[in-house]
Order: sequence, then structure tokens, then C-alpha cells
Amino acid sequence: MTLSPDRETLARLAPKLAELSKEVLFDDIWRREELTPRERSLVTLAALTALGRVQQLPWHISFGRQNGLTRQEIAEVFTHLAFYAGWPAAVSAFGCLDEEEI
Repeated sequence: MTLSPDRETLARLAPKLAELSKEVLFDDIWRREELTPRERSLVTLAALTALGRVQQLPWHISFGRQNGLTRQEIAEVFTHLAFYAGWPAAVSAFGCLDEEEI
């Protein structure tokens, strides 16, 4: 599996995309008061899983942990999604959870 570029690599490969990611996504959207960072992590993990974006999951699993999610809660999200996003999506997501040092 090809991993997503880290922030430094993204900044070198696509400086404008890195700038927009930082300034718009993380400095604006993730800081809006309507949802907590923990809730945003739940939504993001669900969306990435449902869309099969497994390359993004390891980073967002770690970020979700920083935002207060437990390993058990993340596992429950993936289990729940098996019925809405499909078994393969959930199993692929669990593969990313197992790779994380949580």
C-alpha cells in the first residue's frame, strides 16, 4: 500500500495544496465551534472508511487518538460501518488500526 505523503513531502510536491490544507482545513474547518475535534475525528474516520481512503486512515487514527478517541471507540466506528459502508471497507480500516501503535 502506498502511504500518503507527510506534510513536508506534500509541501515540497504541492506547496499550494499544503498551504490550503494547513490554513483552510486545519486552521479553520477543524477549529470551528459547532463540532469538537473529537467529533470531527469520528466523522472523518467514518468518511475515509466509507470512501475506502485507507491511505489517509493511519494518520487520522493517530489524530483521533490525540483528539480523545479510544482504540475501542475507533474499533466500534469501523464495526458499525461494516453495515453501512460494507464489510471490505470495515476490514480494510481495521488493517490500518492494527498497524497503529495505540
